[in-house]
Amino acid sequence: KKCIIYSNFDKEDYLKAIKKAIDYIFAGDIFQVNLSQRFESEIAISPFQLYKRLRAINPAPFAAFLNFEGVVVASSSPERFLRRSGNVVETRPIKGTRPRGKTPDEDQRLAQELLSSPKDRAENIMIVDLERNDLGRVCQYGSVHVPELLTIEEYPTVFHLVSTIKGTVPPDKDNVDIVKACFPGGSITGAPKVRAMEIIDELEPTRRSVYTGAIGYLDFGGQMDLNIVIRTFIIKENRAYFQAGGGIVADSDPEAEYQETLDKARALMEAVSQG
Repeated sequence: KKCIIYSNFDKEDYLKAIKKAIDYIFAGDIFQVNLSQRFESEIAISPFQLYKRLRAINPAPFAAFLNFEGVVVASSSPERFLRRSGNVVETRPIKGTRPRGKTPDEDQRLAQELLSSPKDRAENIMIVDLERNDLGRVCQYGSVHVPELLTIEEYPTVFHLVSTIKGTVPPDKDNVDIVKACFPGGSITGAPKVRAMEIIDELEPTRRSVYTGAIGYLDFGGQMDLNIVIRTFIIKENRAYFQAGGGIVADSDPEAEYQETLDKARALMEAVSQG
């Protein structure tokens, strides 16, 4: 039986939404916004089998399986939202993606292209700036720094461009203060964050639900580790829903941005397509 995957956008409408986002950028509302499309498909296997399949296709460090009554969340996320260890907090936004190559040479070329792409570097640095601001609201003055800027991480289906921002948390601030200052993550909203979220609300036809939220733990010892909910299935009855998006900036090419959402959704599409 052929697996049919539907999107909540047809391609034409998605390209229109990207163009509208670029209009907002030129009007001065925002510098960057993360737009996404939602896919859905029928599944013939159990949610846990689908999760195991996704993990096999796309092993990722921040995976999670949450079984709620009537709804299952199966996540294989590569992105850390917030981690606190002792009095140090860090966030690791992903901004910039390329598909993996079919040969080692093509692989290397795509990784190099991502690392040297002015557009992807600018996109990443904008979000680093935003996250420095967010952490600056809850960290000791002068403690926020960027130990890792623009490094390549490789996953089975994509390359990502990642940066790390760290800061020192003063004794009068707890994990809830940190989450309040930083949530939702900048990489999946945009900059400035609140206006970008308003534009997402206007341009995306479906509410995001758990997508681009956070899953993780806050413990009684003051530690926490949270992911960003991307590369994730939300499963209800026998249907799986999943979203993929990308950062739109002033010089974005709508066709390339549309393709990027398909590259990011590749592992999930593969998982549901295996019957």
